[in-house]
Amino acid sequence: MSNQTNWYQEAVFYELYIRAYRDENGDGHGDFRGAIKKLDHIQSLGVNCIWILPMYPSPLRDDGYDVADYMDIHPDYGNLDDFKAFLDAAHERGLRVVTDLVMNHTSDQHRWFQEARADHNSEYRDYYVWSDTGTEYADTRIIFLDSEPSNWTYDEVAGQYFWHRFYRTQPDLNYDNPAVHEEMFKIIRFWLDIGIDGFRADAVPYLYQREGTNCENLPETHAFLKQVRRLLDEEYPDCVLIAEANMWPEDLLPYFGDGDEFHMCFHFPIMPRLFMALKREDKTPIVKILEQTPEIPPGTQWLTFLRNHDELTLEMVTEEDRQWMWEQYAPEPRMKQNLGIRRRLAPLLDNETPRWLLLHALFLSLPGAPIVYYGDEIGMGDNIWLPDRHGCRTPMQWTAEKNGGFSEADTTYFPVNDDEVFGYQQVNVAAQEDEEFSYLNLTRFLIRTRQNQPALRQGEMEFVETGNTAVLAYWRRNSQQRIFCLFNLSTKPQQVELNMKDLHLPMRDLLHPEIEPLTETAVVLEPQAAHWYIYD
Repeated sequence: MSNQTNWYQEAVFYELYIRAYRDENGDGHGDFRGAIKKLDHIQSLGVNCIWILPMYPSPLRDDGYDVADYMDIHPDYGNLDDFKAFLDAAHERGLRVVTDLVMNHTSDQHRWFQEARADHNSEYRDYYVWSDTGTEYADTRIIFLDSEPSNWTYDEVAGQYFWHRFYRTQPDLNYDNPAVHEEMFKIIRFWLDIGIDGFRADAVPYLYQREGTNCENLPETHAFLKQVRRLLDEEYPDCVLIAEANMWPEDLLPYFGDGDEFHMCFHFPIMPRLFMALKREDKTPIVKILEQTPEIPPGTQWLTFLRNHDELTLEMVTEEDRQWMWEQYAPEPRMKQNLGIRRRLAPLLDNETPRWLLLHALFLSLPGAPIVYYGDEIGMGDNIWLPDRHGCRTPMQWTAEKNGGFSEADTTYFPVNDDEVFGYQQVNVAAQEDEEFSYLNLTRFLIRTRQNQPALRQGEMEFVETGNTAVLAYWRRNSQQRIFCLFNLSTKPQQVELNMKDLHLPMRDLLHPEIEPLTETAVVLEPQAAHWYIYD
């Protein structure tokens, strides 16, 4: 395995929801033609790669994760030519593009399922998993416990139960059928031939079912995923395969394989612990989860994030910690969703810039490739009165004009936020362009600063003991440089003595270039201070 660094290992990703971004044709839905006009904004952030949420034809019962046709574009978003134009425009700006690949299930409106349910002898019958009793695989957990009583649903037309790990409108594909493998390979080649730079593979732990197991992470699943990786390596060698699997870091290790399965995996458990540490003013949750994160194979990388299109998941914290997080971050019942919190980043941080800056400086200096969720770069708010997870998927706010500059339509797919704090009249891109310390310009500054430092992009991490649970410190280092990251999680000043034998002063602060370099080992940290120190 080569030790050379791949583009995705050092990238910053931007998660883009096309429906929410910019409506060019005035129908109230964002589209690819509109998104093309906003690519300069994305480029200005300093990110390297755009991850697009599902853009396929779909009845949108699960916001596009219920795919009705894998090889076309949802008509609200445009057509394949519009998508290709978007792709070309992104590539011209040096931005790569990855799209969601929903491997585990289709929509119940997909032609395969419609033919399968209508005819027991159809070639598509065996594309899905059927049962006469709906009692098999009883050891399998139900993921959407608040809306689905079972993983089996009876279909009147088919006269049988079908298997689904998510909503009942999303029947699972049957990976014991080689024809399903061939369909998936055909879909993968179709998009990679068009020119995308890879896939985020959705819900990959659930592809196979075996009696007496929990039907997750089975050997057969890994065997198929290695076939997908082999296809990319042999035919599309510069493309990336990203695993969405919400699990503990050590349980994710098999998804990297020996560097022959996924190039990247999301590091889910670090995310709630960043919020936990911030509110508790205690670094322990961060240190513990990173200490139990295993080494990963050369050529692979973690993906880190603060928020995304789903709920802030609390699946991987204790019951006691979950209750505490709900009390702290979701005081109203409508703020909860499944085992998580359905709120955007700025409201979670009480819209406080020092707290926002501390969290981002910490997040962007951790190992892994970071993801920014659209709208978080300007501190967009949420709408907890919308159902499901839609409150975090409202239209992007560009200006203080009608619909926040998102659309000329009288009605948009969801209302643009217009509350007193986070409404588009106050929170929008245009208003923040010329404000030096706006969220937008701080985002640009932090990403640019990070991307200019090889040790932050792709260096090893070593914790430094500070003798103070509120003060988090670590080195990021590679063969070229060392950066000392120092954070005060407390809302009060903290004193710390830097006793590291390998510390050489002075050091200047990348995050505060205007202040004097660090010359003393005794440091008094301002409340919620963040520093990235480097030798001149």
